[in-house]
Amino acid sequence: MPQALARAREGFLSSVVFGQRLLVLSDAHVGATPPEVEESLLAFLERAPTLGDCLLLNGDIFDFWFAYRRVIPRRSFQVAAEIRRARKRIPVAMVGGNHDRWGDDFWERDLDVRFAPLRMELTIGARRVLAVHGDGVTESHWSAALLHRVTRHPATVAVWKHVPPGLGFWVVDRMSHSLGNTEREEAVLQGASDRQRVWAEAELARDPALGCVVMGHTHRPVLSEPFPGRQFLNPGAWLDGFRYGVVTPTGAELAVWRG
Repeated sequence: MPQALARAREGFLSSVVFGQRLLVLSDAHVGATPPEVEESLLAFLERAPTLGDCLLLNGDIFDFWFAYRRVIPRRSFQVAAEIRRARKRIPVAMVGGNHDRWGDDFWERDLDVRFAPLRMELTIGARRVLAVHGDGVTESHWSAALLHRVTRHPATVAVWKHVPPGLGFWVVDRMSHSLGNTEREEAVLQGASDRQRVWAEAELARDPALGCVVMGHTHRPVLSEPFPGRQFLNPGAWLDGFRYGVVTPTGAELAVWRG
């Protein structure tokens, strides 16, 4: 496969300026969180065009999303519809997380949202920004890494397409804790966040033309600048205090939605 085509399929958009002020949001887990989490997200999506000129949804926006041929997950419908409304006003991109990367062509065909299941590269101003959700990159346990490999495998996705949606949702409801991070020990959580930062900073060191690495998954907000003018950003989890991030042509910042 030619390199340009391979990069396009992975979600690289580096040849096109996506915007000047990128809003970054991840880990809302809509469908498995209290109603106020979804309500705040709907309000944020409505106001997003006044806060920035482009939006990145960096994985686990939904606690489960699968692009069935004729079914839209009911618990995710309102948020999906609001994403479409936001897209009519600003560019929107989405990177899949370990709960919602099975979007197939739904996001691009039906919502006109740029979608990549694993990673995406955007250009903000003149800065290249790499977005990765982060699951399977720095997991604490081998079982978690194995689970992520299985759920990403094309054979798993092909089989799941033939599972009746009602049965599929039933299975996922019982697997949700395995797909997610149920660890509560402070040292383990901090260790996962630290390993993610090291991985991201290594990516910046490997590619001097890369201006920012954006990740999610750990639910921990981090902003570091290992090289002048080049950052690693994890905005933290939307479900934990309505956190998000902002990336501009010259920097990055952590933010909290106040409504």
